[in-house]
Amino acid sequence: MRMKSHFITIVFCLALLVNTNVSSASSELPKVYIVYLGEHAGDKTFQEIEDVHHSYLHSIKGSREEAKACVVYSYKNVINGFSAVLTPDEAHKISGMDGVISVFHSDPRESRPHTTRSWDFISLLEANWDVTQSNSREQLLNQAGYGQNVVVGVLDSGVWPESESFNDVGMGPIPSTWKGICETGDAFNSSHCNRKLVGARYYLSGYEAVYGTLDQTIDFRSPRDISGHGTHTSSTVGGRNVPNAASLGGLGVGNATGGAPLVRLAIYKVCWNIPENQGGRSTCMDDDMLAAFDDAIADGVDVLSVSIGARNGSRPYTRDAIAIGSLHAVKRNIVVACSAGNLGPTPSTVSNIAPWFITVGASSIDRVFSSPVLLGNGIVAEGQSITPFETGTYPLVYAANVEIPGTTTNLTTGLCRNGTLSPELVVGKAVFCWTGDTFQALEVQRAGGVAAVLGNLYPGVGVIGRPYLIPGTVVLSDERMKIYNYTQTDPTPTATLTPATTLIGGTTNSPTPFMAPFSSRGPNAIEPNILKPDITAPGLNILAAWSEAAPPLVIPSDNRVTKYQLASGTSMSCPHVAGVAALIKAIHPDWSSAAIRSALMTTANSNNNLGNIITDAVGNIATPFQYGGGHIQPSKAADPGLVYDASYSDYLLFLCSSIGNVLDTTFNCPTTLPSPSNLNYPSLAIANLNGVLTVERTVTNVGAGNATYTVQIVNPQGYTVGISPPTLFFNATGEKQTFNITVQATVRPRGNAFGWYVWSDGIHSVSSPIAMSTV
Repeated sequence: MRMKSHFITIVFCLALLVNTNVSSASSELPKVYIVYLGEHAGDKTFQEIEDVHHSYLHSIKGSREEAKACVVYSYKNVINGFSAVLTPDEAHKISGMDGVISVFHSDPRESRPHTTRSWDFISLLEANWDVTQSNSREQLLNQAGYGQNVVVGVLDSGVWPESESFNDVGMGPIPSTWKGICETGDAFNSSHCNRKLVGARYYLSGYEAVYGTLDQTIDFRSPRDISGHGTHTSSTVGGRNVPNAASLGGLGVGNATGGAPLVRLAIYKVCWNIPENQGGRSTCMDDDMLAAFDDAIADGVDVLSVSIGARNGSRPYTRDAIAIGSLHAVKRNIVVACSAGNLGPTPSTVSNIAPWFITVGASSIDRVFSSPVLLGNGIVAEGQSITPFETGTYPLVYAANVEIPGTTTNLTTGLCRNGTLSPELVVGKAVFCWTGDTFQALEVQRAGGVAAVLGNLYPGVGVIGRPYLIPGTVVLSDERMKIYNYTQTDPTPTATLTPATTLIGGTTNSPTPFMAPFSSRGPNAIEPNILKPDITAPGLNILAAWSEAAPPLVIPSDNRVTKYQLASGTSMSCPHVAGVAALIKAIHPDWSSAAIRSALMTTANSNNNLGNIITDAVGNIATPFQYGGGHIQPSKAADPGLVYDASYSDYLLFLCSSIGNVLDTTFNCPTTLPSPSNLNYPSLAIANLNGVLTVERTVTNVGAGNATYTVQIVNPQGYTVGISPPTLFFNATGEKQTFNITVQATVRPRGNAFGWYVWSDGIHSVSSPIAMSTV
C-alpha cells in the first residue's frame, strides 16, 4: 500500500486554498490545526464519528468533498477531535462552534515527537499500536539497569566526545571487566574519555599503506569523528537522554536517547576519508578492522556494533575481516550486530552474511517530514524534506528545458548532472530534476537556481531526507508526471515549496513500518541455506548525535554546524539492534551470543500497524529476504521462552558443510557432513531442494521449569513441512529438546517461497521463518 493516501487530503486541500489566493500574506496561509472535542462517549461507530467531524468543516468549507479533503486525522478511539488544513480565519470560526474545546496550530517548531522517535515507535509496535500499553521500553530499561554494566564496542569513523549524548553525569564506576584504553591523538586526549566513553582507539596503518600519510585537513589522526557517521551510530546504541535535540530547522525535536542509555561505549575508529585526488569518499580497511576486532576482544567488550560492509554485497568469509573478526568475538560470547547493506531493492545484495552474527535490515518508523509542492495550476505533488526553509513561490523549469546544448544525451537529459544546467536559463528559478539528491541540488545551486524539486531516487514512499543548501523537496516518483506535464503545458509555471510538517502515526492508507527501499535483500549469495538478513530495525531518517566537524550535507561548501542529524541506512538500524542486545546481555549475562540472537529473531514482529505482513516501499508484501524474522521487539526478546543456541564448534561444522572449514584448522570435519541448513539457526533456509530434506533443531527452555510447547506450521507455497515431534515437554529451565523438520516439494519449485513455524506454550510464541529458494 502507498503512503500517498496518507497525505492526499492535506495536499489537495492546500492546493484549493493556495490556488485561491497565492499572494495572500504568510499569516493567512493554510496550516494544520487540531480541533479538540474531548473524549468519546463510546456510543458512535467510526463512520459516525467521521461524519460528525466532517460536519464541522462542511459548515465553513461549503462542500462535503472539500471538508473531507482537508481532514488530516480523525481521532476515533478515546480522544475525540480531528486535525485539518485551515486558514486562521476558518480555525477561528470553528473555535466558536458548539462542542469545541480548543483549536490550536500544529506547529512543527513547537511539537515534541520523542526523538529518536524510533525507540517510541518500537515500543508502540510491541504494544500492538495501543498507546496506553506502550511502556514496555521503560520496564525493559529498569530490568536491565539501563545497560550500565555492559560495554558496547563500535567500529566506525570515531566519535565527537563533546556531544551531550556522551556525558557521564550520574554514572557509576566503569565495570571492572573493562581493560581498554583511551588513545590520544589529534584534538583528542584522555579527558575525552569518561564513564560513558570508556575507551577509544584508532587504526590507521592499513589506510596509510594504501593512501600514504593521512592528510590531517580531511580527517583527525585520532578517535575524533570528522564524518558524523560514527557519532550517529554510537549515540543510537547508547546515547544519554538529551532533551530538545533536533536536526537543522528544529525537525524531529524531542528527547534524543540511545537504546541502552547507560551502556558503556568503546570507540574503534577504522573508517577514514580518502583524499579527493585519490577518489574521495571514505574507506574502512580490512586490516585496520581486524586489528580493531582483536583489541576489542581483549579490551572486554560485551557487544560489537559494526555498521560497515562490502560495497558490492557479500564476500567469502575468508576474505572478509568482519566475518573473521566476529567469529573470534562470538567464540568468546561477544554479540556482534552488523548492517545488511544499502544495495536494495536488488535481490542477493545482502552483505555481512556469516551465521555467527546478527545481520540487520532497515525499515521505516511512523514519522514523515511532509513538504508538498503546490503547482501554479492548483495541483499538488506529494513531497518530503528535511531542509529548513520558508514558504516560497518560484518560477519553475524542467531541467531538460534549461540544459547547456551538448552536455546531455537521451539517457541523461533532465537529470541535473554536474555542469549541464545553463545559468542563463536557471537563475532565479526552481528547477525540477527527474531524479535527484545532493549533487543534483548542488547543480541547481551552481547554475543560479533558488530551489530544487527532486524526483525520489526510489519508487514508492521511502524518501531519504537531506538538508540541502537551497530550498528543496523530494517528490515521490509517481508524482513526477504531474510536474513534468505542467512545465510542458503552462507558459509561466510556478511552484510553491512548503516547509516540512512532521506527521506521526501510520494509518489505514499508510501502513508502518515498511521496508526501506535501499535495504539490501537476500537470498544469501555466499550460502543460500542460511537466511539473511536476520531482522529489521528502524533505519530511515533516524535522528542521533552528529560530529560538529561534519557539515550536515557532508560536502565542503556546507558551512553549517549541527549537533544532531537525520540519517538513513542499515548503518542506522544496526546500532538499534546492538543497543537492544546490550540490554538482553545485562538481563541474561550467562546467555551465549547465539541465544541472544535467537531471542531477538524469534520474538520479532512481521506485521505492520494494520496487522498485515510488512510491505516494501512500493506497497508489495515484503518477505524474510528483506526482514528476516521481522521487526525487532526488545521487551519480548527479554523473555523468549525458547532459544536456538549454537557454539563455536557448531559454526565450524557449518563451515565444513558449506565451504569447507578454512577458518580454524584445528577442527576436523567429519566424514559425513550434514546440510548447511542443519545449523541450529532460528530460521530455516533451503536452496535448490531435490526431493526430501530433513534437518534437526534443538531448543533450550529459558522460561518456566514446566512447559509444554506445540508447533504450528505455515507451509511455503509448493512445499510441505512436517515437524516431529509436534509437542515438546520441558521439566526444567535450561533443558534442551530436539526436533526434526522434513521439507518436501509438492510441485516443481520455481523462484522463492516462504512460510513459518511457531512453537507456543500459550504465553510465548517462538517464531521461525522458512525460506525456500531456487538459485
